[in-house]
Amino acid sequence: MTDPADNNTPVKTARPSRRSAVAGMLLKYGVPPVITVGLCLLLFRDLDPARMWHTICTECDFRWIWANFALNVAAHVARAARWQIQLRALDIRPTLWQLVLSIFGTYAVNLVFPRLGEVWRTGYIAQRRNAPFTKVFGSMVAERLSDTVVVGLISLATFMVAGSTFSAYLTRFSDTSRIASFLVSPLLWGCVAAVILVVTWVFVRFPGNRVVAAVRRIWRGLWEGFSVILSMPGKGYWLLLTACLWTCYFLALWCAFMSFPLTADVIASHGIIALLVCYVLTSLSMAIPSNGGIGPWQWAMILGLGLYSVPGLTHEYATTFANLVMGVQTIGLVFLGIFTFICIAFSKRSAK
Repeated sequence: MTDPADNNTPVKTARPSRRSAVAGMLLKYGVPPVITVGLCLLLFRDLDPARMWHTICTECDFRWIWANFALNVAAHVARAARWQIQLRALDIRPTLWQLVLSIFGTYAVNLVFPRLGEVWRTGYIAQRRNAPFTKVFGSMVAERLSDTVVVGLISLATFMVAGSTFSAYLTRFSDTSRIASFLVSPLLWGCVAAVILVVTWVFVRFPGNRVVAAVRRIWRGLWEGFSVILSMPGKGYWLLLTACLWTCYFLALWCAFMSFPLTADVIASHGIIALLVCYVLTSLSMAIPSNGGIGPWQWAMILGLGLYSVPGLTHEYATTFANLVMGVQTIGLVFLGIFTFICIAFSKRSAK
């Protein structure tokens, strides 16, 4: 006869794990919508929708907006072709069309469930090619890591070139000037160096620690996925596609700037560096958890435009510009997502 206490043991141990799983799901899928809605409410709090619509109707040249959308689609295709090279190095051979659909679907899914799009595209390609999920996922992580490296390099170069512009902007506000002085203080960087030394010592001194071992495993897995890029055939073509991908994004933003007269004046008055600063700020904003970048992207653009003085370029005008560009991008991603899932449904029917 079994002891009743034994029957209760699994229930007691399951509850904490279930609670932690629910908490994790809430953090993962609940925080991004809160950030998106909160930032959008701040955007429209002091904005007159009628005036915004009037500005769009009277000043926007939509030919440049369509060019912006077309270049973003071209960047998605370049991303798919680049990922194909990595997958072939792992002996996984999806067609370019399948990869393009996976990229379109990724951005559409991310509009609803942030970061879930990457998992969806991994599962879609793994299922279509009967490939191991972990292999495909590792190549996807490597592809995203390469984007992080590129954004980091572009950001570093931009901040070095445009550092004086940021300093001049920060000195307009007493609070931000204190922040700026804090960021360049020896005490801060001394503390950062001390933290790095302590972490390094812990990793060397306690290699068998459970947390240290887990971090090492994660880092090893990420490096293995990334190292495929260094050893795969077609590295030159992969680098060319990477350059093409980020050039398309840059040219797409240039087209968006040309669609409004005052944002076009920003480039005419302050040169291509002003566009590059906005490009970097909006790229970095995509790291903030939100639904498809909605909210953080507009605020990053407003900040970038605020760095440069152009007569008539008010906060309301910059907000109108940012909302239109992000709105068109979002609507375009929705239609691309619908197109993707219709194509997938028809391909499944054809297979049956």
